[in-house]
Amino acid sequence: MEHIKTLMEQTRIPPQLGRYKVFIIDEVHMLSTAAFNAFLKTLEEPPAHVIFILATTEKHKILPTILSRCQIYDFERMTIRNTVDHLKHVAQQEGITFEEQALAVIAEKADGGMRDALSIFDQAASFCQGNITYEKVIEDLNVLDAENYFQIIDLSINNKVSDIMVLLNNVINKGFDGGLLIQGLAKHVRNVLMAKDPQTLPLLEVSDQQRQRYQEQAKKCETRFLYQALKKMNQCDINYRQSSNKRLLVELTLIEIAQITQPAEEGDSAGRSPRRLKSLFKHLMRQAQPKPAAPQVAAAKPVAPKETSKPLITNMASEASKPNKAVKLGGIGFSWNNLMDQGKPSKINIIPGTVSPAIAQQKNAQFSQEDLELQWMAMCNRMPQELSGIATRMKNMNPIITELPQIEVQVDNALIKQEMEDFKGRIVSTLRNGLQNESLSLEIRISEQKEQVKVMTRREQFEKLTKENPAIEKLRQVFNLELA
Repeated sequence: MEHIKTLMEQTRIPPQLGRYKVFIIDEVHMLSTAAFNAFLKTLEEPPAHVIFILATTEKHKILPTILSRCQIYDFERMTIRNTVDHLKHVAQQEGITFEEQALAVIAEKADGGMRDALSIFDQAASFCQGNITYEKVIEDLNVLDAENYFQIIDLSINNKVSDIMVLLNNVINKGFDGGLLIQGLAKHVRNVLMAKDPQTLPLLEVSDQQRQRYQEQAKKCETRFLYQALKKMNQCDINYRQSSNKRLLVELTLIEIAQITQPAEEGDSAGRSPRRLKSLFKHLMRQAQPKPAAPQVAAAKPVAPKETSKPLITNMASEASKPNKAVKLGGIGFSWNNLMDQGKPSKINIIPGTVSPAIAQQKNAQFSQEDLELQWMAMCNRMPQELSGIATRMKNMNPIITELPQIEVQVDNALIKQEMEDFKGRIVSTLRNGLQNESLSLEIRISEQKEQVKVMTRREQFEKLTKENPAIEKLRQVFNLELA
């Protein structure tokens, strides 16, 4: 406020040389409301010999009454290319040798401000003793070498998780924060994505040498991989501040990125929890392999089903049998129709008094515990929205075969049992359709106290895992990890 009053007094004095007195007020948005009001009186009736230049990076913080009395000129940030060109000119004038990649790092650090770029350039020139190199600049500015990002993406494409963990450990040992690595890697992946398309290539504000490297790596990366990697890193960046074990969060994110291109469920080395829906899909593929044709005869009168309740979910076979709905699976050699309608005769010869063995087998097909669990999980995932609450609880249940085709499921209390009894017929109908066994029956009973599974803490879960797989404890010791 005092500075504004002093400034207003100086405006009354005419210029000694020239026609105008020019006052430049930098970061004008930092003025208080009282200072703005005092300044407004001079703006309303300015002296003829006074010109004010108000500079700010946050125009929205200036009072509208001030803005209405100004001519507004918006200046864009300097691009990295223009900043590098100007720094080259300054270096040539001052007799300073340089590497263009080093100037690109300075321009990127300046974030579009030429004044900041010149300040960093002067600091780097002093630190490098007149020879500005890339290694010296990243050391002086404490910038993580971009080579680390290129290596992480190359290792992720080849699913080399162990090498990525070693690289991350080296980066952290140099004093860099894991969150900074994720942010830089996300920006790197974004640049690789921009380099895949000639239309977005001009959006890369990097040196010509770096642009060429991005284009080379873009040829090796699938677009799907880049999209999913960006999504995972964005989620990690959101959760980083709230995480109690930040290093573990970064490690898990990098592991997930390295597994994007890995084939699903390639044995125990996949390092991921089993996905039952994918297992179900593979199970259906195995069932669709060609088998010897059964005698193509049918009964004159179809066998009546035992359950008339409406299924919880739409039968996949009935959906697949509709005309014009076939979806060809490339490289597999069959469509959804012949996947689901395997064993159906294309032409039926009616012989009174006989039943087709193929149809009889479908109505009383044998199924295993694994088949039951897969169909149960598929049913829970596809239950209607109004049953989402009980569907979530049913996912944690474990149906078992007591005596084929009789199955049993245990619930924790009578309330859940009554809720499931209300639509038990629909559950049975769905399982019969999925397992192709019309004799299937379901018993729902409340588990006894001794049968209820104890809920283990995270520490107990970890101790159990280390007993089953000692390699987990060895991994914890190698990376000096702590259980959150």
